[in-house]
Amino acid sequence: MSDTTVYTARKIVTLNPVNPEATAVAVREGRILAVGTLEECAAWGPHAVDRRFEGEVLVPGFVEAHGHTADGMISMLPYVGYHDFPLADGGRAPGVHGYDELTEVLRRADAQLPEGEPLVANSFDPIYFPGEARLSKEHLDRVSTKRQVIVRHASGHLLTVNSVVLREEGIGRDCATPGVPRGADGEPNGELQEGPAMSLAVRAQKKLMALNMDPELVRSHGRLCRNAGVTTSTELLGFMLMAPKLVNAWHAVVDADDFPGRLVLYNAPTLPGRTTDYEAVAEQALTLRERDTPKMRNQGVKLLTDGSIQGWTAVMLWPGYFTGEDQGLLVVTPEELTAQLRAFHRRRLNAHCHCNGNGGVQVFIDAVERVLAEDAWLDHRHVVQHSQTTTQAQYRRMARLGLCANVFTNHAYYWGDQHWTLTMGPERTRGMWACRTALREGVPLSIHSDSGVTPIGQLMTMWCAVNRLSHTGRHLGETEKITPAEALHATTLGAAWQLHMDHEIGSIESGKLADFAVLEKSPLEVDPLAIKDIRVRGTVVGGVPYEAERRR
Repeated sequence: MSDTTVYTARKIVTLNPVNPEATAVAVREGRILAVGTLEECAAWGPHAVDRRFEGEVLVPGFVEAHGHTADGMISMLPYVGYHDFPLADGGRAPGVHGYDELTEVLRRADAQLPEGEPLVANSFDPIYFPGEARLSKEHLDRVSTKRQVIVRHASGHLLTVNSVVLREEGIGRDCATPGVPRGADGEPNGELQEGPAMSLAVRAQKKLMALNMDPELVRSHGRLCRNAGVTTSTELLGFMLMAPKLVNAWHAVVDADDFPGRLVLYNAPTLPGRTTDYEAVAEQALTLRERDTPKMRNQGVKLLTDGSIQGWTAVMLWPGYFTGEDQGLLVVTPEELTAQLRAFHRRRLNAHCHCNGNGGVQVFIDAVERVLAEDAWLDHRHVVQHSQTTTQAQYRRMARLGLCANVFTNHAYYWGDQHWTLTMGPERTRGMWACRTALREGVPLSIHSDSGVTPIGQLMTMWCAVNRLSHTGRHLGETEKITPAEALHATTLGAAWQLHMDHEIGSIESGKLADFAVLEKSPLEVDPLAIKDIRVRGTVVGGVPYEAERRR
């Protein structure tokens, strides 16, 4: 029996410039042996031909370089987001389109919970309802005055809680923690902004933390990836440095034969708003890497500078926000961020830093310049994550310093209208998600979904980068569009580069891991407006096919 399988396809888009298209790929021992015609692949010796993809298109397995296993939480908590959200079984969780609907969903959940357990709902965003008052404790008190009720905002940077939470957790008018806004009466209004303030809701955070660490969440995330054609995803807020006992449990899930993908963790050194011995934590990160496997690895560190644009908590340079109250707040001092980065940089551990506002971007760029002056690691590939409002001048500095950009292009569709009318205004929105600028200035580019905030799916991130349309059809600027070919590169080789994995994944060429996305059509051949609607048939990971799940 041959140990080589040759998969044939209608077309194979390789992203290998010396061999850009093919119709067959030979796989041996989980790796790509050869790519070309059936005859060329057969020349390598005894083989079995598998024609299951003969009518499909193979592209390199999509790489999500900013994801979260928390997207599996959509099926574990009441979902109250505005847009429908895909589930692991191929179904969809319906969106909530008003405060009355929100109240009804929460009341149904309240009726099903045991007495005393906090009710935590996921993914609401008040910015979609500008005609309504900001969601507050009064709204949630209508659900219950006996049970803690907590609504987690879609960005993950804010909570809104009811009066029971404020009372039981001791969050009163004298609370000194930043991010606890007050109403006209001087009392907290129920909104908790950013990590230090959100951590005051102790029971809710314990429930969320337990879910975030649950291996079952990882299993659901893998199914979502398979359905979207993603073969390598990231957990960009890993907790392995704070809870190393989780490593074995997660390996047991990811390393299993039935897990349809690879998982790369970027672990947080500590919780937002807290400090620690970063040198010791960085040494611990090196120890974690000793336990890496082909399907799961701890690759680097996740840092954080600011909050959410649609929550008005991202840090913006002058002139600040277009409307609303600027609540931008650095979650770490520049000195602390430099200390964090230095510890990991000097141990050659890749750093990805959350920077939504250009003020946050500035702080991270400055930190990178400082540590490079001390230690010239020329291949660091540190990444500005989200990079939504990065200026052209900042991109020029990023290119000079070797920084990468992973742009949250999905925001154009999901919050583009809100940025145009509320947070940024028309001019600056036309310059958001500046993929064209990044490429023009020589900054390595990837694009992402921030899965859990928006659904995982690189065809959608490509569509957003290529078309720059909001969900109402508003055009958000022509000059920052990129081509489908550039977008495909950003979701495969571009993302692989930023994970220091481009020698293993990201293209279909001899020697690399046999990871493919199976599509009904090529994103390079359809109308650009149809890219997001291409059906994903499944994936191949290490030469093993996994069929996408569709609810019937």
